[in-house]
This record gives sequence, C-alpha cells and structure tokens, in this order.
Amino acid sequence: MLAKVLLFYVFTPLADPEAIRLWQRDLAEALGLRGRLLISRHGLNGTLGGDMPALKRYVRKTKEYAPFAGLDVKWSEGTGLDADGGSLDFPRLSVKVRDEIVSFGAPDELEVSRAGVVGGGAHLTPDELHRMIDERDDVVFFDGRNAFEAEIGRFRGAIVPDVATTHDFVAELDSGKYDHLKNRPVVTYCTGGIRCEVLSSLMTSRGFDEVYQLDGGIVRYAEAFGATGLWEGSLYVFDGRESVSFGGDVIGRCRACGSPSERIANCVDESCRARTVLCEACGDRAACAEHAAAAAA
Repeated sequence: MLAKVLLFYVFTPLADPEAIRLWQRDLAEALGLRGRLLISRHGLNGTLGGDMPALKRYVRKTKEYAPFAGLDVKWSEGTGLDADGGSLDFPRLSVKVRDEIVSFGAPDELEVSRAGVVGGGAHLTPDELHRMIDERDDVVFFDGRNAFEAEIGRFRGAIVPDVATTHDFVAELDSGKYDHLKNRPVVTYCTGGIRCEVLSSLMTSRGFDEVYQLDGGIVRYAEAFGATGLWEGSLYVFDGRESVSFGGDVIGRCRACGSPSERIANCVDESCRARTVLCEACGDRAACAEHAAAAAA
C-alpha cells in the first residue's frame, strides 16, 4: 500500500456545519483515514493521511456533494502505514466544527459565496508568478504563515510578518508597519493556499491596491519547480513529518549551535508554546529567542 498525505480546502457557504461534520467523520472513519478536518459556515479544511485508494475514494465521495465539487486538492508523500493500515503521520482522526476553517480570529470579516472567498487576491499559478517576476521589479513576497515556519524555508527576499499564530495577522496588518506596500504588487503565499485566501482578503479590505495569492501555495509551486525556482529551504508541515524537503539547500540554523537544520522543536521553557529551529545533536534543550534572551540577561 502506498502512503499519501492529502491537503485540501474549499470555501463555500454551509447552512448546517454539524451535519457536514457527522458525514465527514463517518466517511473518513469508514475509509480508515487519520488527520484533521475543520468545518465552519465558510467551508471545509482538511489534512488526511492513509493509503492511496482510500484517499482517492474520500476525494471522489466528498466532491459528489455539490458545494464541495471545487475542492482544491494537493498530494504529497506520506511516511508510511502501520500494521492496521493507518497513516504514521497522524495519531488519530479529528473532525470539528469551528467559527473559522483557518483561525485568523476574524470570522465576521470573511465573506464567501459558492465561487469562494469574496474580495480576495487574484490567483497566480506558479508559471504566472514567474512571468510577473520577469516583467516587474517591484513585486513583494508576503509570507502568510507563522514566523517560525519561515525559519526553515521561504521565498527569496520575502517579507516575514512577526506573528506566532495566524490569529496575530489582523493586529499585524492594522499596526501600519506594512502600509508602504499598499501601492506595490504583493504576492501572498502559504503552505497549501488556504491561509492566503483569507489573508489576501484582509489586506484588500485594508487598502492594499494590488494583492495576489499563489494558487495552491508552496506545495503546488514545489510540484512545478522543486529546488530550481524561487523557493529556498524546506517546507514546515503540521503533521508527523514536520518538514518536507524539495532538494534545495538547508537554510534553517539551530538556535543552540548555529548548524544547518530543518528540525523545529518546542521551546525548552515548559510555559512557552513557541517553536524554534533545533538540530538533532542539540536535542530538546534550546529556548525560543525571548526566553534565550531572558536567560542571558
């Protein structure tokens, strides 16, 4: 059996998210899949792991529901399957209803229709992105992920907002520190595209004149260009794999010793939830920047 990880989302109005939750839970359980599914009145967001035939059947059955026909799907290699055929990349299946399918803390700012997010940035395929970069010298990459994710991989020259969680983006945008970009072409990017659907709409509503989003995110860009394009380093992922390499250089640096590493670990301070780059040799003994500075003071 071939282990795969499926990353997907769709923005569409849902009148009864709880009914969708029950259906999706039963479908995933019946197929022996593990991972995370989030449902809200705005749509569906998920990451599932399992064997290829089961995942293909999941996609087929989910797309049979008309509002989910436009499900945006990305595939990647899984670590493997256990003796029961379950994904090694996820400990269990979690299916929940939330106010948002991606947690910006601004559910009432988001408007969706059957066509997707209303007022979001224009989608760019990887090829269209490269053409824009070739034709213009004022394009700005804007990272739509948590800052720690960018420590091991990012687009060359990208602006990385100082955010610990997606919830921090609204305050970050409202701070005014990016107002100088409002007349520049800004290309937002994230892992699979979903965070930029919301982020680009938040930026547009705050007066950014020319906002784009990388269609399919870093995952789809890597499918097209791998290590030969504008991406540098590895991609952080929120499952048991922790990171995915596209064959390029390692740009992350261990917080403790400075050696190249793409391993992300928790801060050694048990009261802190921050994550930081920490190589295997240094084990789990490094602190985040804040607690490292406090210890040195």
